[in-house]
Amino acid sequence: MRRAPASLLALVVVALVGCGGDAPAPPGQGGSTVSATWRDTTGSGVLERSSGEPLVDRKDLDPSARGDGGAELARFGVVTDAHVRDEESPARATFLDRLGGSYTSTFRPQEALTTQVLAGALRGLRSQRPRQIVETGDLIDNAQSDELDQALAVMRGGRVDPDSGAPGYAGVQAADDPDPFYYRPDVDPPLHPGLLDAAQQPFTSPGTGVPWLPVLGNHDWLVAGVTPPTPALNDAATGGFALRDVDAREALREVGPDTTDAAAIDRVISGGLPGTRVAVPRDRSRRLLSREEVVTRLREAARVPGTGDRLQYAGDLGPKVRLVVLDTEGGPVDTAWLTEQLREAGDRWVIVASHQPLPDAVLAELATHPRVVATLNGHTHRTSIEPYRPAGTRGFWRIVTPSLADWPQQARMISVRESADGGVVISTWLVDPEGDGLVGTSRELANLDAQGGRPDGFAGTHADRNARLYRAPA
Repeated sequence: MRRAPASLLALVVVALVGCGGDAPAPPGQGGSTVSATWRDTTGSGVLERSSGEPLVDRKDLDPSARGDGGAELARFGVVTDAHVRDEESPARATFLDRLGGSYTSTFRPQEALTTQVLAGALRGLRSQRPRQIVETGDLIDNAQSDELDQALAVMRGGRVDPDSGAPGYAGVQAADDPDPFYYRPDVDPPLHPGLLDAAQQPFTSPGTGVPWLPVLGNHDWLVAGVTPPTPALNDAATGGFALRDVDAREALREVGPDTTDAAAIDRVISGGLPGTRVAVPRDRSRRLLSREEVVTRLREAARVPGTGDRLQYAGDLGPKVRLVVLDTEGGPVDTAWLTEQLREAGDRWVIVASHQPLPDAVLAELATHPRVVATLNGHTHRTSIEPYRPAGTRGFWRIVTPSLADWPQQARMISVRESADGGVVISTWLVDPEGDGLVGTSRELANLDAQGGRPDGFAGTHADRNARLYRAPA
């Protein structure tokens, strides 16, 4: 949701002039934000390692609760909206960023570093000793095969090759690109000479180290998160030219008001978009994936059950905690299947994961099941924790994890314990990606991005980040 160097300059100039409990405190430059985290303490745009945030007790759903619970029933990490992207792909409509609003996600100044940030987040989570990691969607950005190759390599662990096309960087952030709209790290402040070449180099990912549980997001199977793949879009992705100097408003006028209309987009592409054609290396690995291909590859990589093109399944996070994964993409939630999974959970506590926030009707139905204690989602890129309690119900917690694509680029840990009175205590805290170099540079650029998560308040409040959440007995 972002960006342009022009929007960075005011804050950057100032910067250049000015230049607990359930969560252990690991060493290094990442890990639990209970012990330490990154902050712009001076307002100059320069991030510094500073004090952490202890867990805040939240008793909205159980005012009489006390203590931090008994034996741990489940302990897992959450990552979401990594948006691993082929930033060199000619299928990306970066020119739409000029329109602002919902189109600002088409370019980010830190977009060449998505694989490294995801690997850093896994490294940070591993320091917290999770037993599983839940990935709540938008693992990739543009439904491309090479993006999924890279993302799965990061999750699996071992060698990751983030380059595409010919060796080296070829895209809108190149130093010789004449368009001043895009941040070029070799020539624009904050200067990071060689950043783009470094971003293309192979590296080693730590992998999840534990089983991981995927959720389907809109960007995983839709081009730019909005348009189903078509033959014309696939030709654009794998072909030998990219468009520059595109008149974004004229392009949208030709498509029409519905940017999800694949047929209209195909007609416009076939007729030629307004702009300058620039030769780029062809790359067949940029092939656009169908929804079924994405779901099948995620299912196989994570070894989760299911068939067909809907990624929905259930599994145990611990002997007394059940995870139900819902598919919110391409149609209504399968409520009949959900009801059956809640019935089969028996006396286990239930956590429901989805990519997009669940519709009100589904939330209301979940509230009628007293063993449901929390929902997890991504998609919004915001950090929040809210109680949900319709009259006559025990209610549950709605937990939203920040994205890895935007500030504050953090993952989340969750620990579930049973309280002495038979209720539940959920401790949750954010986790900074570990690693210096490219991970730190991405964090800096995400913070400076004046159209990004910092000015929009994506980090939430202290109580949205690190909290101890109480829920009364069922």
